[in-house]
Amino acid sequence: MKKKFKIIFWICGILLVFFLVANILIGIYAPRIVEQQIQQNLKLKSHLGKITLSFPFTITLERLEIGQLASIKKISLSPNLLALLFGKVVIHGLTIVEPVITLEQSAEGKLNLPVLEQKGKSPDIYLTSLNLRDGKIIFTDKKVSPEGFQVILAKLNIKVNKVALPVTSLATNFSVSAQLFSRQAEVFGEVTFSGWLDYPARDLDAELEVKHLDITKFSVYYGNFISNRKLSSANLDLVSTFNSKNNALRISTKFNLSNLVYADAQQELLNLDLTKNALDLFTDTKGNLNLEFDIDTLLDNPALSQEKLQKIILKAAGKNLAAQSPEQLVDKVATIIDQYKGVGKELKAIFGQ
Repeated sequence: MKKKFKIIFWICGILLVFFLVANILIGIYAPRIVEQQIQQNLKLKSHLGKITLSFPFTITLERLEIGQLASIKKISLSPNLLALLFGKVVIHGLTIVEPVITLEQSAEGKLNLPVLEQKGKSPDIYLTSLNLRDGKIIFTDKKVSPEGFQVILAKLNIKVNKVALPVTSLATNFSVSAQLFSRQAEVFGEVTFSGWLDYPARDLDAELEVKHLDITKFSVYYGNFISNRKLSSANLDLVSTFNSKNNALRISTKFNLSNLVYADAQQELLNLDLTKNALDLFTDTKGNLNLEFDIDTLLDNPALSQEKLQKIILKAAGKNLAAQSPEQLVDKVATIIDQYKGVGKELKAIFGQ
């Protein structure tokens, strides 16, 4: 019995010494190796603060900077050593803390993302879980404006993990949440997306929710898609459920647009006709636009062009219009006509007629 105890004691001692030596060697040499690999593959100068190894086999990288593209406070992961023997990379418990990604699109429409050089066949990589905490994505688009339109996705949290039961399931649970900020650090919306996905089977059950999104912040993109009149305020609240079975994806959406306020309404009227007041006609008596519509597409190849989406939304808006009473429609049209009369009087005053 004593002999067995001594053997176990010596084995543990050898493993401990091996672990300490490996930790020291990793701390000294690994940061430089990682920096060289990043620079070689991404063509971006990088810097890594330190790498540590903790028991049983968890690797932690701290203060990683990749050019002007990204900075990450901490990354920790636990690779499966047995899987490496079979040429596969299996990573357990990948945790990324406070990553900051800075994306920029040039006036020519080119993103500042590096192009990876494929050298030979890369090993199969399997990720069993992911936990991203308090991330930030800063996106500047110089294609839509010379000074650069900027939106910041902050307080980004992502959790991904395999469904525990049944054991044979390939489904993965996921949850994503974030807040949108303007260049002036003003919060103008929240987004959450959660559910489960079995991609090999093309099955999905998820829900997307958008809260208090000031869509006027994105006016450089939607143009007159929403209204030909300039909006100074328009809040979007949206809930979409995603259900897919055997790749047949249906997206059911409840869409609410509220707090519609037009900028320089009197001046804008000079360039309006009745067809450009469609948004006013579709809103309810409180000035809100409530729509419900479905989109049928494919999970692995979703076709959501602006033209298709516009047709679907206008069809749903038409249902709202048909549900309004004749009195409501008459009042709205009369209001628009009165506005034109007011513009006519101003024109007469301007030209002295």
